[in-house]
Amino acid sequence: MRRKGILIAIEGLDGSGKTTISKALVEWMRSRGFNAIYTAEPSTSPIGELIRSKIISGEIRRDTRIEALLFAADRLWHVLYDIEPLLGEGRIVVTDRYYFSSIAYQGALNVDIAWIRTLNKFAIKPDTAIYIDVTPEEALRRKKKEGLKLLFENIEYLRKVRRIYLELVNYGELRLVDGMRDFEEVLEEVKSIVNDLLSERGFS
Repeated sequence: MRRKGILIAIEGLDGSGKTTISKALVEWMRSRGFNAIYTAEPSTSPIGELIRSKIISGEIRRDTRIEALLFAADRLWHVLYDIEPLLGEGRIVVTDRYYFSSIAYQGALNVDIAWIRTLNKFAIKPDTAIYIDVTPEEALRRKKKEGLKLLFENIEYLRKVRRIYLELVNYGELRLVDGMRDFEEVLEEVKSIVNDLLSERGFS
């Protein structure tokens, strides 16, 4: 059965501009009269709060399989209590990170990617998934310019994360957008991709 709403996932390294792009995309759609909403992972669930307070903060970083399980559990909550109900209402949902993040980030820590995919089999496939590509060096530079600490500052690790993201692009799971350009250029390309999707689905 065809879903009523549309699910759009935006992916990228921290510092790629994906959060700013996601929020600007939602505002653009709202300005055109569409019922769009921004959401993100980790979610606002109790599991998401645990991830933010204990794992992302660096307080607990042990077996990466546990991290993968926690992210999957939070994603299940996100899908069941946020994404599915919103899609059922016919909303356009833009999620800032989705299961591709687990594949890239935990996969780069040598967690078996096939296992990560199995953990996330429940996740609804997005109507489109966009990867904002920047180099790890550029991601670090942007974060430092903003006075913010990048979660993972190990450049070799970030290169592995990026390689996995680019593999997902090659597999056709993600749409590649060059994030090394000016913000407005990046946003315009993302808007063009989404506009085509809205037209295809009869939302325009």
